[in-house]
Amino acid sequence: MMPEPTPALPSAHPAPPAPDAGAEPANSATSAARLDATPRPAGLQPGLVVAWLLAAIGLVVSALLWQKVAGMQEQLARQSADAGTQSVEARTLARQAEENARSLSGKVATLETKVADMAAYRTQLDALVQSVARARDENLAVDLDAALRVAQDQTQLTGSVEPLLAALRTAERRLSRSSDPRLAPVARAVTRELEAVKRASIADTAGLLARIDLLLRQADELPVANDVGRDRPGQAPRGGAVAPTPESAWARLWHSALDQAHGLLRVSRVERPEASMLSPEQAFFVRENFKLRLHGARLALLARQYEAVRADLSAASTLLGTWFDPASRRTQSAATTLQQIQAGTKSADLPRIDDTLTALGNVMAAASATGTLESAGGR
Repeated sequence: MMPEPTPALPSAHPAPPAPDAGAEPANSATSAARLDATPRPAGLQPGLVVAWLLAAIGLVVSALLWQKVAGMQEQLARQSADAGTQSVEARTLARQAEENARSLSGKVATLETKVADMAAYRTQLDALVQSVARARDENLAVDLDAALRVAQDQTQLTGSVEPLLAALRTAERRLSRSSDPRLAPVARAVTRELEAVKRASIADTAGLLARIDLLLRQADELPVANDVGRDRPGQAPRGGAVAPTPESAWARLWHSALDQAHGLLRVSRVERPEASMLSPEQAFFVRENFKLRLHGARLALLARQYEAVRADLSAASTLLGTWFDPASRRTQSAATTLQQIQAGTKSADLPRIDDTLTALGNVMAAASATGTLESAGGR
């Protein structure tokens, strides 16, 4: 801004008025003579003082205005310099922001690539985990099948359900930790058969073997149907211990001779003619056949083959009722013992776990089919 012009100060001697162009020269001369003749006052005149005061005030105001204008110019210069500096800083910051934006854009692109890679890795990892889970469940089915088969064989060999119970309990625990829905039928079958094994009754093998051994010892003393020296009903077997009586020796001899005389002649009803026609050699083979049946039942009982035990005992019972004297106490005692053995083997069937093994076989077959399909799809 330019400073305002200083107003012109009035002159100390005012200029004379301009002469009128139309006045006459005479009047001008007269007026000049009159003015020259007017007396001048002595000292300062008021108009001159006012003029000087006004001039001084104008100078002061002009100085103040000039100072203010100079301050404003200086302030404007500082603000302009600050604005320039801020503009430079703003441009610098803008360049840095642009560089940061470019750097961040590159980093975002790198992160997007890594995220895509991680998504691919995650997909592969999920597939691997599922494959491992399937393999684990398939291995679980194979392990359970092998363990349960071994436990069933041990139960058949030992006659105790403890190995089978332990294997079923272990299978139940392992199946409860599996989340594979294919193993759900196996778990249900294991639960059912575990309860069945708990309720199963096991034969008294030692007692049955003792009874069979007793029959084997008595087989040679059993009278056949045509044995003339067989014991009478109600009479103690021959060769047995005789209880001491107060009878005299002569009375005992008499009774012995009377018994032998009665044995020389026998009248009886022949119900089985083939039994009455046995020769001593045939009676020997009948006893041996009877003993062979008992030995077979004994071996089958040791092998826990209860169907074979029942078959041999039934054949032995038929031999006993057909070829041996039913009126003899020895025969009756042997028949009673055979009936007890047969009753002990009726409920002696060892429990089986066929349902569980079938369910495990189905799971393994399905897993094998799935693995074949996956390998074909991979190729």
